[in-house]
Amino acid sequence: MDFIDLKSQYAALRDNINARIQKLLDHGQYILGPEVREMEEALVAYTGARHCISVASGTEALLICLMALDLQPGDEIITSPFTFAATAEMIVLAGGVPVFVDIEPDTANIDANLIEAAITPRTKAIMPVSLYGQVADMDAINAIAQKHGIAVIEDAAQSFGASYKGRKSCNLSTFGCTSFFPSKPLGCYGDGGAIFTSDDRLAQACREIRIHGQSQRYLHTRLGVGGRMDTLQCAVVLGKLDRFEWEIKRRLELGDAYRARLSAAIPGLQPLAVRDDRDCVWAQYTVFVDERDAVQARLKAAGVPTAVHYPRPLHHQPAYAQYARPEDCPHSIAAAERVMSLPMSADLSDEQLNRVVTALTAALG
Repeated sequence: MDFIDLKSQYAALRDNINARIQKLLDHGQYILGPEVREMEEALVAYTGARHCISVASGTEALLICLMALDLQPGDEIITSPFTFAATAEMIVLAGGVPVFVDIEPDTANIDANLIEAAITPRTKAIMPVSLYGQVADMDAINAIAQKHGIAVIEDAAQSFGASYKGRKSCNLSTFGCTSFFPSKPLGCYGDGGAIFTSDDRLAQACREIRIHGQSQRYLHTRLGVGGRMDTLQCAVVLGKLDRFEWEIKRRLELGDAYRARLSAAIPGLQPLAVRDDRDCVWAQYTVFVDERDAVQARLKAAGVPTAVHYPRPLHHQPAYAQYARPEDCPHSIAAAERVMSLPMSADLSDEQLNRVVTALTAALG
């Protein structure tokens, strides 16, 4: 059993993907070719955002957004410490200071009720992370941001396709940033990402920044980066779009099946909560377990792969320890000790899911 089954996905999409790649090889426009604009337009239609700017990765998307906001040295960005390092990494690389706010203990998303107390005159933006495929409480976060005149950047690397109060992730705030890393709900076959915004001025800034700050060829109006998404990767995403709605539906079904089977009173296990006003596309199907190392070892012996996203909060990482006290964000610390991700992809079969649940129940005794 694969933790994420990309081989079965390719088998189902082989003709689409191969045709898209062959078309690219025939026209030979490997940088900013026609597939780039076609993919951006398709994702605008999907999310409802006015602009989509494809970029080299989800990490690059965060950096470009911070640059478009003209982040200055010492400016503060409020975010969660319970996330992949890229979230804080880009803040620091752009000259900013990450300000860590704790998570909700049952969803593992940033706790919107704690954000306003962390705002100072240096706060430039809030960067909530839509962890595991579920959007944070964006209406509450946007209201705080509007009150204080700051931006919101949704780190939606894991939540493309998810819905919040009838709206799509990536079209919920000043910016939405997603990743097309192969394991994501919508993945390419390498690195890729996208920025979404409905602000014309910020969209233009992002387009210029991604090509070395050029407003036109060899006219550099701002500091930029080499942040383009390869045309080849855009072609792969386009080859997957015909099946994407089915894949999201299947992910939701599998998540419901996992939760139904695991929501019984199994000692030592707590499913991740999903709020009633949103869904979760389960970039990872993650649960909280006691004695995680022992449980993982038993599952491995039973042929069931697992992973931990993430084993250490960012303020306990050497690179980011200076930005918070070790005892801060206790819910993030507790989650890092208990989270465990189970196999999840749209091509996971019902039989495989049953096998995982049976093995997990046995592993928990």
